[in-house]
Amino acid sequence: MDNPTIQSLLQRRGAWLKGETPDLSDARKRFELVRVIAENYQKFEMLRDELLSNPRSGASEPPDQQDDIRGDLLGALVRHQIVKLVGGGTLPYDNQSMRFLSGGWLEEFAWHAAIEAGAHEAVFGQVLGWNFGGYSGENEIDVITRQDDRLSFISCKALKAELIMSDKKHRNRLMDAIHEADNIADHFGRENEQVAVMVTTDLHDEEKGTARYSSLMGKAAVLKVRLISLEDLGWPRLVNVMSEIMNHRNAGEHIA
Repeated sequence: MDNPTIQSLLQRRGAWLKGETPDLSDARKRFELVRVIAENYQKFEMLRDELLSNPRSGASEPPDQQDDIRGDLLGALVRHQIVKLVGGGTLPYDNQSMRFLSGGWLEEFAWHAAIEAGAHEAVFGQVLGWNFGGYSGENEIDVITRQDDRLSFISCKALKAELIMSDKKHRNRLMDAIHEADNIADHFGRENEQVAVMVTTDLHDEEKGTARYSSLMGKAAVLKVRLISLEDLGWPRLVNVMSEIMNHRNAGEHIA
């Protein structure tokens, strides 16, 4: 039997990768950029919202008038040609840049962590076509990894960093993400495989030692969806989390 690939394993399940794989060389060049975004997400969130709210005028201040972290972020986005300086402000280069700002960076960051964690193969920014029982369709899947003949599926959602429980829209988006991941598991996963949702929301109250949204945590646990939150986006921790997911281990478990 030929060595398995993500594509061949999906094909056995009536599914396949559609379209072209994003340019991995560009993603590799952006590793430090996506890492600094993840590690300073709350600052990036404000900058991103400003850049995307009015793309024609862009951010109102050039990089040298920002605070240090914000200036570093904006300067890095300029160097990587995600945004460009126009007059006294900045704006995204094109639609791909806007996609990167709105959440594509998180997919790339998850992909980098999977590779660092030892994935035998990993892809991001994918659309899966499928045929089941005479029906056909497609699903967007942000990251797929392979360990031998095991796949893992990670959905990435760049959402608000702060969870305000009165914000029903934010709560619904988080809960919807769990259900979407469960659907992916039902359609494309196998018993020894794991699905995960990576979000940029702070879901743990460290001072109280409690979950900020306990029903979300409960739903994820019942559906066996691994939830990766803002607290997990530090690089060493995320690499460890990815290893647990790809090797179908729960947090705190270790392979003997």
